[in-house]
Amino acid sequence: MQQPLIPILLSLQGVPSVPPPPAPPPPCASEGHAGFDFWVGEWEVYPNGRDTKVAESRIERKHNGCAVIENWMPLSGQGGTSLNHYDAATGQWHQKWVGSAPGAVEFVGGTTERGMVLTGNWPSPQAPHTLVRMTYTTRDDGSVRQFGEASTDHGVSWQASFDFIYRPRQESTE
Repeated sequence: MQQPLIPILLSLQGVPSVPPPPAPPPPCASEGHAGFDFWVGEWEVYPNGRDTKVAESRIERKHNGCAVIENWMPLSGQGGTSLNHYDAATGQWHQKWVGSAPGAVEFVGGTTERGMVLTGNWPSPQAPHTLVRMTYTTRDDGSVRQFGEASTDHGVSWQASFDFIYRPRQESTE
């Protein structure tokens, strides 16, 4: 004999409903996570002091604000990508650069009174222990300067190796 449905339905009325799914993780919205926000945007890249564009770069804050990703697109040669993230436990920023050549370079650093400063070992056959220090600073005109220095004596002395100005990308009027 089949049981009537009404007693079963009545007995389910006291059962709590299925709990809602857990809330998404909190966004990476701390002041530390905002340390590279000044670099986020669409850029045209020029050597400092010159008006000949050498690259375009798109920098996005992604993944709930926890990552800053650069897509470097030179006008000649091959491009690359950097993945940047803030480690709240150490208070440091990390960048992993992967270009068109085999291997990757890892940088670490953080914000200073000068801007964002990241340092890493950029091995090459010519100088296997080359430290590269990159300093990113905002400028009054809204551009960002990326100044690179290299050291082959473990940071005792530094020589300029590159100097780029990231200018906000101008929309085409065509």
